[in-house]
Amino acid sequence: MICSMLNQPDAAPPFVTTRYSGHDGVPLVADVAAAREPQAPTIVLLHGGGQTRHSWGTAAQSLAARGYGVVNLDARGHGDSGWSADGRYGLDRLALDLQQVLQTLRPPVALVGASMGGGTALAYVGRGLAPAAAALVLVDVVPAIERAGADRIRAFMQANPEGFASIEEAADAVARYYPQRPRPKDISGLRKNLRPRPDGRLRWHWDPHVLDGPHTLEPPTAQSILTEASRRVRIPTLLVRGLQSDIVGDAGVAALQRDLPQLEVLNIAGAAHMVAGDRNDVFNDGVVAFLERHLPAG
Repeated sequence: MICSMLNQPDAAPPFVTTRYSGHDGVPLVADVAAAREPQAPTIVLLHGGGQTRHSWGTAAQSLAARGYGVVNLDARGHGDSGWSADGRYGLDRLALDLQQVLQTLRPPVALVGASMGGGTALAYVGRGLAPAAAALVLVDVVPAIERAGADRIRAFMQANPEGFASIEEAADAVARYYPQRPRPKDISGLRKNLRPRPDGRLRWHWDPHVLDGPHTLEPPTAQSILTEASRRVRIPTLLVRGLQSDIVGDAGVAALQRDLPQLEVLNIAGAAHMVAGDRNDVFNDGVVAFLERHLPAG
């Protein structure tokens, strides 16, 4: 594994950029913080489709500051991780990538996944892949999602195939898609989600082929696969839902509760699909509280 140090707040231990190998050799990149105590759990963060590991805001630092080990992973085809040579992506491949990463970690491990990442985590646990996870957090994703919201996300991801002339153009596109979130005065952080093309234009930091498969990965639309997976989950599970989300509706939550009786639900007011970005402090507090009850760092 290749590692390099990152600057982090004093409250959290240092994060190290680490390279793993996916199930078919695709390189996977993560920011990793060691647990404060050797026996403490590790939390694996799995971002949504079209995002990168930088989308978690302060969640990774918050968990590390509480003593947990943290692996903040870029999915294949996203961020600094490699792309599939055959241009194919699916929850099965993402789950097998996750298995490769978890095989390098000391148990117990909890999975925290947003949208595509949540679908990956649910598919992993439901398929009974080893090593087993000890707790699961799904962030604004259920098997039965709202189709209109999914179509809106897909339209955003398919827009601007030629990229952007500047970071300002990219910020404008995000602001049009997400008008309820104030456009930040400092947009430099958006560069982490962009990569330059040979002609100098900027494009999103993910492989366009993630949209080519039979199922949309952001958010996951493989309802039958995820429904069947949820019926096999026996570990403590939390659903974090943004009350302004157009992806997760009341019917989808109720269906998941029927299939997964131990499900806990945390509704976050003022948050849409990007829950961690909309209400970062509330999100962090809720996830940490769940983990400390079921998988304490101490």
